[in-house]
Amino acid sequence: MTDQRPDPDALLRELKLKEETRTGKLKIFFGFAAGVGKTYAMLEAAHHAKEMGVDVVAGYIEPHVRPETLALLDGLEQLPNKEIPYKNITLREFDLDGALARKPQLILVDELAHTNAAGSRHRKRYQDIEELLRAGISVYTTVNVQHLESLNDVVASITGIAVAERLPDRIFDRADQVEVVDIEPADLLERLKEGKIYRPNQAARAMDHFFTLKNLAALREIALRRTADRLNRAADTGVGTKAKSSEHILVCLSGAPSNANVIRTAARMAEAFRSSFTALFVETSDFKDMSDDNRSRLRANLRLAEELGARIATVYGDDTPLQIAEYARASGVTKIVLGRSNNKRFFWERSKNLVDRLNALAPDLDIHIIPDTYPAYRAPRKSWNLSERFTVKDALRTLVILAVCTMVGLAFAYLDFSEANIIMIYQLGVLVVAMVTSGRLYSLAASILSILIFNFFFTVPLFTLHFNDKSYLATFLVMFLVAFLSSSLTTRIKRQARLASRQAYRTQVLLEASQTLQKAEGQEAMAVQLRKLLERTALYYPVLPDGTLGQPRFFPVEPTVDTGAYLGPDETAVASWVQKNNKHAGATTNTLPNAKCLYLAVRGEGSALAVAGIAIEEGREPDAFEKNLMLAIVDECGLVLEKELLGQEKHRVEEQAQQEALRANLLRAISHDLRTPLTAISGNAGILMENASVLDAAKRRQLYTSIYDDSMWLANLVENLLSVSRIENGTIRLKMEPELLEEVFQEALTHLDRKAKEHTITVELPDDMLMAKMDARLIVQVVINIVNNAIKYTPPGSHVQVSARKRGESVEVRIADDGPGISDEAKAKLFDMFYTANNARGDGRRGLGLGLSLCRSIVQAHGGSITVEDNYPKGAIFSFTLPLAEVNTDEQTSNLDH
Repeated sequence: MTDQRPDPDALLRELKLKEETRTGKLKIFFGFAAGVGKTYAMLEAAHHAKEMGVDVVAGYIEPHVRPETLALLDGLEQLPNKEIPYKNITLREFDLDGALARKPQLILVDELAHTNAAGSRHRKRYQDIEELLRAGISVYTTVNVQHLESLNDVVASITGIAVAERLPDRIFDRADQVEVVDIEPADLLERLKEGKIYRPNQAARAMDHFFTLKNLAALREIALRRTADRLNRAADTGVGTKAKSSEHILVCLSGAPSNANVIRTAARMAEAFRSSFTALFVETSDFKDMSDDNRSRLRANLRLAEELGARIATVYGDDTPLQIAEYARASGVTKIVLGRSNNKRFFWERSKNLVDRLNALAPDLDIHIIPDTYPAYRAPRKSWNLSERFTVKDALRTLVILAVCTMVGLAFAYLDFSEANIIMIYQLGVLVVAMVTSGRLYSLAASILSILIFNFFFTVPLFTLHFNDKSYLATFLVMFLVAFLSSSLTTRIKRQARLASRQAYRTQVLLEASQTLQKAEGQEAMAVQLRKLLERTALYYPVLPDGTLGQPRFFPVEPTVDTGAYLGPDETAVASWVQKNNKHAGATTNTLPNAKCLYLAVRGEGSALAVAGIAIEEGREPDAFEKNLMLAIVDECGLVLEKELLGQEKHRVEEQAQQEALRANLLRAISHDLRTPLTAISGNAGILMENASVLDAAKRRQLYTSIYDDSMWLANLVENLLSVSRIENGTIRLKMEPELLEEVFQEALTHLDRKAKEHTITVELPDDMLMAKMDARLIVQVVINIVNNAIKYTPPGSHVQVSARKRGESVEVRIADDGPGISDEAKAKLFDMFYTANNARGDGRRGLGLGLSLCRSIVQAHGGSITVEDNYPKGAIFSFTLPLAEVNTDEQTSNLDH
């Protein structure tokens, strides 16, 4: 019966792995304002945990002027603060590395929304706490309601104060436990007056601004409501999950200052409806001309939307309402949240604004308008940027086209064509100018110049800018409007074509990346596609089997790029952190932002399989769509690498199953096939011990012979088993030396089966000096096994011939017999382990099918091959090849002389 007891070492490894991958628990002490007693409650809970035997450390406690709170620090181990120099002062921050090195069961870290000093690993303290949780350390922390990102605008509208330190709502929602620390607003104001919260001068300012009874009551209501919403979600769907309704909320991104409030409102709606949440940015042709302020605000709004759980999407086109409506229709959006601008339209601008056009294009959508609280802001309008777009090349093109039009017009005038035909020539010229130049500047200039040239060359009086017929005023006006409008439409079509080609190119890159990653080495293809997409230097760090990072592979965007700048210890440390924590970090992130590269974790199931790096030059941050494609490529690479790992694991399991099957077959074969010779040996030995005196000499000799034969069979079996195990495990080492085939054959023939004398065995060597490179001991074993095989399965009196001959750069050894031969079905399996072509033998024993399998392994280890074929008119021929060894004639002659 098979022993099914678990392996103790495997259990210990499994327990150790679970201990290493265990995540810590997060408990938040939540209040509606400073001074409600969050830190006091946290320290009391820490003392209680310590009494229960928990290893507790105070990681960082905000300095207070509250004696009761500071007194609770007594009896708790305190982690020293990390000192960071900043502008001639020393800042004290939470020491994340010290906490990870100490690794207590529970650590106290005050002020969850705190912004760390420059030079810290993470920009925000909640990121420090996330790393502690991943390391398996539980955390107690504190936060006030005004620090939640989604409620920032609501709190600001109540108190008139915009809180700068904020944290994503996902941190609050993922907490394992939230304890509300509550107090009556009147009691809080009383504590403030008594100086238990702030110093007297600070308390006076606070009571005049933030700490009013009305503000505190409103904040308390918001905090309790937010906690109740969290509890309802946890009861309905479980902590950490989010039920999805049929609603899909879309918010439109822009660089407007009020867009942040619009995003927060949309996020709160998504939370209330428990719906999908998408943030859409419509990139127009004027995006590259956006001012630095608007661009920085847009990036901030993108990050805000991501922190609030939105999926970022980007579409292209100059008709913003149409793009929004088309995306909403394709994505199943049910509600759109927009900001209402206080901009005033000029009399020549369209009467319909964005909301009116959306209502017309998508009447089935609910559109929610959020008022703009920044009346001084005016959205940037399209600008021609004449000075930036002027080039001498385009100016010359314009003049040449107008000159050609004038020559054609003069030809038409000479042929007495009507003025309408000449006007059409100039209209065509303006269209050509719009097609071959960039920007509207040249179209506008061509429209004006075409009128002046027509007036100068083709109206009376000729060659002046005067005209006698007043009707030409209408002609010139219509000519200008037609030329300008047609050129404007042509320019717009060109912009749309450029946007479409850009989107098609990026889609092609993503599709190509997906196809390439499926067929090629995932990591290398990923880096190539990132470089191609972003036109930046890309690199990747492979993760070695021992879990460490290997040497990076660089893919510079240009051969002249100095890759040494990305090989410093600081950059390598960031990549190692990304691999260890399975998170993104580096440039443009809030973790280790001073790095020169953005490092992305190529994620597998629970761990980073590789680390990709993208060089970020100052002022060249990737836009939203580039980031989406970048993450899509990295995620696709993660799937490919995960597939490769699963394939390797499957192969390993198959090999293990194969080994188990081999062991089972071996045990089964030994248990059956060793019984006969062992029984015979023990039976014959018993007869000799009990009846030796009464047996005649012939009978005793027969018994001795039987014992000898059976014991030799067992000895050969054990030798074959040992040789097979050494070859399969790779522990055997070949000693390749030139050997004479004649000597090898002679050695083998002296160790044949006892029944060899019943057969005629001959050796045929056309060249007595024929040599081959081999491990002589193993090749002797091959010859013995094949000849013995012929002896066993051919009748007495059969002929066995051993021969060798030179064939090119090899030596072919042939062992032929004239026995019954081997069937075609048996030939295909003859060299498989445990296969026997004929199990019926007169002596009652059968082979295990190891001899010929061992021969094949030895010959293949020598770089040769072994085959079997029919011998005519009957019998079989076994052939195998060995590397040829040339005879040194000078050495042979010298030996003969001596």
